Amino acid sequence: MPIDLFGFTIGRNGKMTPKPTSGADSKAASFVGPDDYDGTFTVEGGGVFGQYVDFNGGLKSENDLIGRYRSMALYPEVDLAIDDITTEAIVHGQDRTIVSINLDKVNMPVSIKNRMKDEFEGILKLLKFNQKSYEIFRRWYIDSKIYYHVITDNNAKNKGIIELRAIDPIKIKKIRNIQKKQQNVNGTQVAIVNKVEEFYLYTNLDKQSSFQTAQSGLKIAPDSICYVHSGIIDSGTKRVVGYLQKAIRPLNMLRQTEDATVIYRISRAPERRIFYIDVGNLPKQKAEQYLKDIMNRYQNKLVYDASTGEIKDDRKHMNMLEDYWLPRREGGRGTEIQTLDGGQNLGEMEDVDYFLKKVYRALHVPTSRMDAENGFNMGRSSEISRDELNFFKFIDRLRGRFSELFIQLLRTQCILKGIMTMDEWNTIVQDIHFDFQKDSYFTELKEAEIMRDRLEMLQSVEPYLGRFYSDDWVKKNILKQSEKEIEEIAKQMATQPPPPTEDEV
Repeated sequence: MPIDLFGFTIGRNGKMTPKPTSGADSKAASFVGPDDYDGTFTVEGGGVFGQYVDFNGGLKSENDLIGRYRSMALYPEVDLAIDDITTEAIVHGQDRTIVSINLDKVNMPVSIKNRMKDEFEGILKLLKFNQKSYEIFRRWYIDSKIYYHVITDNNAKNKGIIELRAIDPIKIKKIRNIQKKQQNVNGTQVAIVNKVEEFYLYTNLDKQSSFQTAQSGLKIAPDSICYVHSGIIDSGTKRVVGYLQKAIRPLNMLRQTEDATVIYRISRAPERRIFYIDVGNLPKQKAEQYLKDIMNRYQNKLVYDASTGEIKDDRKHMNMLEDYWLPRREGGRGTEIQTLDGGQNLGEMEDVDYFLKKVYRALHVPTSRMDAENGFNMGRSSEISRDELNFFKFIDRLRGRFSELFIQLLRTQCILKGIMTMDEWNTIVQDIHFDFQKDSYFTELKEAEIMRDRLEMLQSVEPYLGRFYSDDWVKKNILKQSEKEIEEIAKQMATQPPPPTEDEV
């Protein structure tokens, strides 16, 4: 029986039910359901006995994991590392936008490209990306996923997206319902996939009691939700995990080490006195009473209250400052007072620094950024550390994964407004790129140094042009120019006047 879902679906006709994967309308049959490794919870049904995968435990554990990520982000060192990552990925500038769309490789008419650029600008306005880009990226990085409800006008779908509303990842999950039926294959009953239904399940309950069954909550059509995850999949559970996953263990060890260090310093920092009291031949009970009397006599502190004129005993003693009182029998040394030294090496923090470095390595942040005394290096690009270079590449990977948010929204906008069809979009989607604004001085140094080296090499090869090397070889192998760049430069040089000769100068 078809299930009516909330929201809209593009690219399908009739009711919003997925097309069967087997049967009269299918071209191929399979006993394995689709798996995109995107953290989707799979429910299987059908067959002789009927199957049902209880995903309540998986959902609860995933929500608990998101809660752990959020609590980790409150830790000062982790928060500082996340701030470094976010500020490197999202760079605000006055002269350029934070992110722009690159359609140079898209094989479409210029008019279509211009409309796509306009729609992309509209998507940025719907997201309020210029004002909230830092919060959006940070939320996606910490939670490992981000959901948006794509709202359209039911009476005028051709107007496209009219609003985008963020959804808490704890309250929504993607579900895949696989229904199978038994078929006779070479005399053997095999469960073949009959229909695959994908939808999102939304519930407004708290994370402890939500998602009790697959039928609870509100079912939402897939195209009504924009879902972007981190891309990191747990090999055991096939669930999406966050970028903070690797830092859980070193962070817990760092906390324990810090707590142990504080406890040791508080308990061992002060010096204590040891009182050896001579009790002579007194019996045990009288000796203990005598020792207590001596303790009270020296521990009592008479305090004069100037406001009331009263004198009272102040017996408030901190436990960590208590002295040791030990009886000593006749025949030994008499009454004696000694000093018990406090803890040694209280200023060492090697263990804490070790685990702090492990936390930074787990988050791909250079450990050199831990030390505030290390300033920014404005030297040559060769002086940039290897950790900084790997961190720059890691930021590029994060940007590429986060760009899936723009891809999904732009796809919905272009198809709803009739700019292109689904087949046309699938043809060009791999050629769409997004350029994020960069604020890394290292990038400028690297590009300038590469160009300088190429020009110096060109000067060295110039005497051999026409004899051993051709112009095309030099352009491709030394200047590293592509065919398109060679053509464009040739057209530009054809329209420019020739350079002046030495006599004209």
